[in-house]
Amino acid sequence: MSTIMPIIMPVIIGLIAVTLVSLIPEPHRRRVNAVLVAGAGAAYLSGGGLGYWEFVLPVAMTYVAYRGLESWSWIGVGWLLHTAWDVIHHLKGSPILPFAEHSSFGCAICDPVIALWCFAGGPPIIERVRALFARRTEAPANPVP
Repeated sequence: MSTIMPIIMPVIIGLIAVTLVSLIPEPHRRRVNAVLVAGAGAAYLSGGGLGYWEFVLPVAMTYVAYRGLESWSWIGVGWLLHTAWDVIHHLKGSPILPFAEHSSFGCAICDPVIALWCFAGGPPIIERVRALFARRTEAPANPVP
């Protein structure tokens, strides 16, 4: 069980993040997500361990976030770029949280969850879950004898 938790917890964290952010009404939801992905681009700047290369991601993410102001797909691309940077840091750099050795690994699992939601257009999660359960609890129109 302890070997699966480092994978399950980041997925759960990603689902919680997506659910909370999906509570923001449109048209603000996409713009807030663009700002969040821009901020994620600067996450390693305080000591990521890759020297001057640490400036590459914030520059790229600034462009992606700007494009994300009008496109969910660009925000998804941003989260996948951050995933790649997380993997690099897990293998060669410093963790995103200095006190948590495998935090970049966890972030590399969490970020694609958010990216998938963005590629789906950033839908409101709670409304989708309610609709799913409503369909399951409805009685069939013509019950089979």
